[in-house]
Amino acid sequence: MSAQLHHHVQPVPPALTEAEREAHRWEDDGGLIPEPRPSAQSDHWLRIGAALSQRLPELTGRHDVIVTCQHGTRSGAPAAFYPTSADLEIDAALFAPLNPATIHPARHGDEDRYPVAWGAFVHEAAHAAHSRWNTPAPLLGTALDKAGQVLEESRAEHAHLRRRPGDRRYLRATIRTLVLDDFTSQTPTDRWQAAYAAGLILARRDAGVLDPDETETLETTVTGILGPDLLQTLTGIWTAAHHTGDEDEKTMMEHARAWCQALGTEPEAPEPVPDPASGRKGELAEAIGKVIGHVRANEAAQAAAEAQVAAARTARAQAKATQAQHARQAAKIAEKVFAPGGRPYTPGKPANSRRRSPVTGTRLPTSGEKAAAGQLARALRAAAYRERTAITTASAAPPGRLNMRQALARDAQRAAGVTPTATPWTHTVHRPSPTPPLRVGIAVDVSGSMDAATSPIASAAWIVAKAAALTDPDSRCATVAYDHAITAITSPGRAPRHVTQFSARGLGHSLAEAIDALSAGLGLAQPGAGRLLVVASDGLYAPHEADRAAERITALRQAGCAVLWLAFAPDPQPLPGATLLELTDPAQADAAIGQAAASALGKANA
Repeated sequence: MSAQLHHHVQPVPPALTEAEREAHRWEDDGGLIPEPRPSAQSDHWLRIGAALSQRLPELTGRHDVIVTCQHGTRSGAPAAFYPTSADLEIDAALFAPLNPATIHPARHGDEDRYPVAWGAFVHEAAHAAHSRWNTPAPLLGTALDKAGQVLEESRAEHAHLRRRPGDRRYLRATIRTLVLDDFTSQTPTDRWQAAYAAGLILARRDAGVLDPDETETLETTVTGILGPDLLQTLTGIWTAAHHTGDEDEKTMMEHARAWCQALGTEPEAPEPVPDPASGRKGELAEAIGKVIGHVRANEAAQAAAEAQVAAARTARAQAKATQAQHARQAAKIAEKVFAPGGRPYTPGKPANSRRRSPVTGTRLPTSGEKAAAGQLARALRAAAYRERTAITTASAAPPGRLNMRQALARDAQRAAGVTPTATPWTHTVHRPSPTPPLRVGIAVDVSGSMDAATSPIASAAWIVAKAAALTDPDSRCATVAYDHAITAITSPGRAPRHVTQFSARGLGHSLAEAIDALSAGLGLAQPGAGRLLVVASDGLYAPHEADRAAERITALRQAGCAVLWLAFAPDPQPLPGATLLELTDPAQADAAIGQAAASALGKANA
C-alpha cells in the first residue's frame, strides 16, 4: 500500500518537477523563460480550475485557496490540498469520460454530471476548511503521523457534513477513488493494514458517509483479523476524533498515539512495513470492493427513486400547465360563445365569420312543461337538502341532560378533596348545514341527424333550465346548441322565459368546445356547488370528435361534476362517463335528472 496515495493533506509544499527545476536553472543563468503554447485542452482545464476556485468559498468559507486542474497531481493522489501554500489540486482524469469543453463547474448543478470528481473536490474542501492542525515536523513519516492521517480523513468529512449534509452523495460517489487504490490483491492482511482499512471505511460509516449495511462485509473481515475488543477500542478512538476541534493538534496526536498503542506499534517508529511473505493477501481489497459495490448499488437505487420522483413531479407540473392553458382557452371560448348578440361561434375560425344560427324562434311553455319544471325543481330542492348537524358539548353546570355516571364521578372527586373535572351535563345544538347552489350546463346537438328530435330536445332543455332557476337564487344555468358551430341559447345566470326552438341541419359536432364554454361560464369543474352537465344528442360522431369530447367528460367526472346524456332516438351512442337516459316524452326527464342532480350535489364541496 502506498501511503502517499492517501495522504491528501500535504504538510509541506510539493517537490519541484524536473521541468520546473530546468526552468529555474535556465532563469538563474539569465535565459528567457519561453511562454508555453497552450492547447485547447489545457485552456479548458485552466478554465475549469478557475471555476472550481470560484465555487470553493461556498464549500469552505475560504477565499484564499487556488484550485488547479490538470492531468496528474504533484502529490500523486487523485486530489490533494497543500495548507502551507493554500493550493488544491484535482486530477483531470477524475472527469473522464467527459469532454472538458462541456464541463462548467461555475454553473450550480453541473457537478451532478461528474459526481466522482466533485466528490474528490468536496473531500479536499473538507480538509481546507477543517484540517487546521499538522503533525509536528520531527514526527512526519512515523506511525504516529500515519495514524493521525487516517483519523483526519473521516474527521474532516464528519465536520463538513455537519455544515453541508447535501454533499454526502458526492463523498459516497468518490469513495472508490479515495480508498480502493490503497488496497490491491497484493496487500497483506495484517493488523496494521486491517486497522487502516477500518479507519478509512468503518470510520466513514460512523461519520455518516456510508450506511451500516454497506460496511458489514468489511466489518466481518476486520473483526476476524483484529478481534472484537481491539476493533471496539479503535472505534472509540475515531469516534472521539470526530468530536475533536479543527485546530486541536494536541488532542489529535493523543488519539493517534492511542491508535498506535492499541496496535502494539511504536508511535515514533516508521509505519510498519507489510510483510511480503504473508500468506493472506488481497483479503482486505476484496472486502472493500464489496463495500464499494454495495455503495454503488444503493446509489443506483436512490438515483432511480429520485428519477421517478422527478418524473412524477415533472408530469404533475406539465399536467398543471396543460390544465391552466386549457382553462384559458375555455375562458376565451366562453367569452365568444356568450357574447351579446347570440351569434354562432365556429371554433378555429375568426369571430366575425358569418354562420347561420340554428335558432328559428321562441314560444311560450305549455302547462305540461311548466308542471314538469316544477316537479324537477322540487326534486332538485330535495337533492340539495342537507340534514342539520348536531353538536354536543359537555359542561359542569346545567342546562342540558344529566349524565349520572359523570355526576357520581364528580361527587367522588369532591369527596377525595381534588378539583372536580367530570362534566355531568351534556347539551346538544342542531345547526342547519349550508345548501350548495346548483350549476347546470346544457348542450344540445343540432346536427342533421337530430332533426326529428328538435321539438322534444327544446322542451327538455327549457324544463331543466327553468327548474334550475327555481331551486335557489344562487343557482345558475346555461344552454348552448352545437354542430360545427356553437350558439348560446341562454347565458349563465339568465332564467329562460320562453322555449327556444331551433332547426337541426348542421354538420359536424363541436361538443368538446361546447363543454369548454359551459364549464368556463358556469364553473362546472370548480368545487363549492352541485354541478351537472346535460348533453342531448344521439352520439353519432366522427372518432376524433368523440375522443375530444370524451376527454372533457372524463375530466368533469373526475372533478365531481355529474354528466347526463339525453337521447330521443333509438340506438344512441353516448360517450363514456355519461349516464344515459333514453326518453320519448320530455316530461319523463324530471325524475332521472333529479337523481343525477342528487349525485352531483352529494359530491359538491359546499
